[in-house]
Order: sequence, then C-alpha cells, then structure tokens
Amino acid sequence: MGRSLWTITISAGVILGVIAGIRQGFGLFLLPMSADYALSREAFAFAMGLQNLIWGFGAPVAGAIADRYGPRLVAVFGILFYVAGVVVMAANWDGVQMLASGVLLGIGMSGAGFSVVLSAVGRAAPAEHRAKALALASFGGSIGQFMALPYTHVLISEIGWVTALLVLGATSLLAVPLAMGLGRRVMPAPAAPGRVRLGLGASLAEAARDRSFLLLTTGFFVCGFQLAFIMVHLPPYLGDKGMAPWLGAAALTVVGICNIAGTLACGWLGQRFEKRLVLTWLYIVRTLLLTAFILAPVSETSVLLFAAGMGFTWLPTIPLTNGLVAQLFGPTYLSTLFGVVFLSHQLGGFVGPWVGGLAFDWTGSYDAVWWMCAGLGLVAALLHWPIDERRASRPVPA
Repeated sequence: MGRSLWTITISAGVILGVIAGIRQGFGLFLLPMSADYALSREAFAFAMGLQNLIWGFGAPVAGAIADRYGPRLVAVFGILFYVAGVVVMAANWDGVQMLASGVLLGIGMSGAGFSVVLSAVGRAAPAEHRAKALALASFGGSIGQFMALPYTHVLISEIGWVTALLVLGATSLLAVPLAMGLGRRVMPAPAAPGRVRLGLGASLAEAARDRSFLLLTTGFFVCGFQLAFIMVHLPPYLGDKGMAPWLGAAALTVVGICNIAGTLACGWLGQRFEKRLVLTWLYIVRTLLLTAFILAPVSETSVLLFAAGMGFTWLPTIPLTNGLVAQLFGPTYLSTLFGVVFLSHQLGGFVGPWVGGLAFDWTGSYDAVWWMCAGLGLVAALLHWPIDERRASRPVPA
C-alpha cells in the first residue's frame, strides 16, 4: 500500500477507534441514569435506538455529500455533532435531553461513522488491497472499543456518570484533526470508448434492482439488531442475574479485544474466499454462540466465553459488507451505496435495543429477545449464501 493510502487508513482507524469506541460504552450508563432519574429501560433504549435510526437515515445523505465533495469536512462536522450529543446526554435530564442527545449522536455518526470514514478507505484502495485496508481501518475501531470501555467504566466509578460524559465528549474532540487525513474526493476514471459512466441516480436505481444488493441490505439488518441489543442490554441483563457491575464492562471489553483478531482474520479471509461465504459463516457462528449462551447457566466464565466468541464476529461484517458493495458497484459512489446498506443495519440497531427494553418492561425478562437474536442470525446466513459477487454495475451504451 502507498503512503497516501496508509495515511487515509490510519486516520480512519483512529477516528473509528475514538468515536465508535466511546459509543460502545453507552450501555454502561443505563443503570446509573435509571437509578438517578427513575428512568425506564424502554425510555433509555428508545433514545439509543433513535440514535441508530438517525444515523441510518443520515448515512446515505452524508455519503452522497462525501462522494461529491470529499470526506474531510463531512467527518469534521460529524465529530462536532457527536460531541454535542455526548454533552447533551450529561444535561439535567427531563426526557427531552435524552431524545435530543440521540438525534445529535445519530447525525454525528452519519458523518463520522463507517459509511463515510470506512468508504474513504475503500475508495482509495486498489482492488487487490481493499479487503486488507478496510480490515486495518476497522481494526482501529476494535482497539478503540478495547480501550474506551474500561476507560468509561473507571470514569463512571471515580467521578460519576455526568462528569464522565463530559470527559468523553472532550476526548471525542481529539478525532477532529484526524479527519484531515481522510483524503480528497477521488475522481472517477474515464469510461471506456463508446460508453458513459452511470450517474448517482442511475447507480442507485441499478442497485435497487440488483438481487444481491437487496439480499446484502436485508441481511445487514440482523447485524444491527444483534449488536445494538447486546451493547445496550448486556450490562443490565448481567446485573439482573446478580453479577457484579464490573462484569458488563469486562464482557464488552473482551468483545473489543477479540474483535481485533476477528477483524484481521476476516480481512485475510475476505481476500482469499468469497466475501458472501465469510459473512454466511460469521452469522452461523453468532447463532451457535447465542444459543449456547441462552442455554448455559450464567456465570463469569460463560459470560466471558460468550463475549470472546461474539467479539470475533463483531465488526468484521462491516468491512466485508463495504468491500462487497465496492466489488459489486465500484468505488465511485461507494459512500452513498454503502450508506443505503448501512441504513438497514441501523434500522436493526433501532429495533433491537427498543424491543429489548419493551420486552423487559412488559415481562421482566430478556429471554424472548435473546432467542430472537439467535433465530435472526440463521436468517441472515441464509440471505447471504445466494449473493452473486460478480460486478453488477455495467456502463450504459452511449
């Protein structure tokens, strides 16, 4: 990989490490916020789900702007909105602030999240290095999750959750100068003689008619549902089972540690095998892990083993999916097209936490939603298996 691609990849990885890493720890705030404000789990989960929903709907818009003008300013404004969302979450809570925080965080992640930042890497990397570069950038998100969760846990324990959020907001500002390393807009290569290149509207229309794109988009909903539910509700679920408060933070930290190995391994596999097959097996492994976790007695050992297994499958779906979109339609409108696929992921990220909160408030148990996560993993595996990885985008005859 050339020096410019290394700069873009490292910048993207650190941004994802800071922004996505801190976001992974929001579930640690559920119990202390609920205790201080008599907040229902459904209300907290709805705000977290709203964040994912706004992020999902904003991702194609932010992606289109990045495709047109470049990712730098889009990422800068995204980071600033994200910081504002973290600070608003720390405000004296009356219900409105929590929803406003979810909206601001969602807008921020649209500009500074995977659809823009990771696509900057996918667009800059040549096809033979794309899977490796995307895996390395996602590796930064894994490192961030590994470091941010114990960091957040210590802050909450030592200075309280309100001040902890303010410190996390200040920490997020460190990502602003890194956005300058994401590179400029990459101009598309000229079309072959006698042909014209598809525009954005035509590319979106072609993607909407492509069976593989629709399967990939539908399957990505499951990923968002599973990860968001676990991220928000695993810590309180363990508290309900009588586990010590440190175990929730430790479990999510183990997810981050094992995600490092999983992301690098799946990046290697994605260069040597069809990406649809790697994704299929990732969802099958998730189904098996979830089923075993549901059936096994809850203990520190079972929780940490479950976290390790889930960590291996946690983020690898994102660079593999991004790389598959680039393989199908090329890099020209990658931010926009991946943003559309990512919208499905974030719809799942909205439904998962919200359904988890509703299920607990209605029944006093998360059991039904754990089984739903396991069943949806099998559905996602079946959706990814028939994807055709051959290039779908075809220039239109002049």
